[in-house]
This record gives sequence, structure tokens and C-alpha cells, in this order.
Amino acid sequence: MSFRLGLTGSIGMGKSTTAGFFADAGCAVWDADAAVHRLYAPGGAAVAPMRARFPAAIENAAVSRDRLREIIASDPDALRAIEAIVHPLVRADRADFAAANPDRVVVFDIPLLFETGCESEMDAVACVTIPAELQRERVLARGTMSAEDLDRILARQMPNEEKCARADFVIVTDTLEHAQAQVQKVMTEIERRRHA
Repeated sequence: MSFRLGLTGSIGMGKSTTAGFFADAGCAVWDADAAVHRLYAPGGAAVAPMRARFPAAIENAAVSRDRLREIIASDPDALRAIEAIVHPLVRADRADFAAANPDRVVVFDIPLLFETGCESEMDAVACVTIPAELQRERVLARGTMSAEDLDRILARQMPNEEKCARADFVIVTDTLEHAQAQVQKVMTEIERRRHA
């Protein structure tokens, strides 16, 4: 019997690194961002419906995230339309992955897990967290976005405190060693639940 663990957390909180620790512990890990990349790539399931609705978003037979950002910036209703296309495809991809791993602990790395209601599909949820100052420092150190970009992203996400309060497990990612030790504790508890 598989066990579905939702893994979430705001940008810069260490979710990808933590997902790697779960993979090292023998879990099958599904990544929502990677699924969207597959759907947007040439031949991906999102290309045709996106071309029909937003022809300007297609570039080199793929969905361009940059073009989508421009479309969303100029049309307030575009995001809802894009989500209506993409979310069901992502859900199907997630279901296929779960079906392919029937007897394992499956970790679903979903940044907007609570925002999209995916927690109802999970047996438990783990949320990664660090103090807001460290989060800001980490994200801005990447050099890929401005402080304003970060603020815009955070404004669209559920507050970190609320995510942590709703999660079954909270993993503090202040150091790699601390995060890895907490992943091991979560795995011990999951195994206990699976065999209870």
C-alpha cells in the first residue's frame, strides 16, 4: 500500500533539497514544476489546448513561460484560463505517477499544495520552513529575481505560518544536517503509520 506525502513550502524554503533527502530515503518523488515543464515542452499535453486559447504563448512548438507571464500581466483573466487548462493535466500526471508506484512512499513536491486543494489527496503533508529573513536572503542570492518579484510571488501564496499550522510535519531547513535528520524522523513516523 502506498503512502502519499505532500511536500510544500514557500519559495526559497528548501523544498527541492528536502525532496532530495526523501528520494535518498527511498521515496518516489513527483515534482509539480517538472510536470509542468513536461506538459509545456514540444509534444506536451498542454501545447495544443494552450495554442487554441493563447496562440501568442507558443514558441518553437512549446509553451513559453515568458510569453505566459506577459499575457497574464496584460490580461487579469488569463491566469484563471491557464490554470483551467494546466491543473487537470497536472492532476492526471500526478495520478499516473502514483499508479506507477503502488507500494512505495510517494512524495508529491507541490509548491501550491494548499492553495490548489491537493492536501485532500494526501495521507499527510510536510511543510518546509525557515525564518522570513533567511528565505529572502536565499531567494535574492540566486540573482534570478528582484525583491519586488519575490514580494509579488509571496502575495499570491498562503502565508508560511498558515501552511505550517495546516501541515502534519514541519521541517526546518536552516541547515542541511537538521533538514536531513527531520526527514528521517518523518520517514520513521510514516513507516509506523503504514504498518499500524
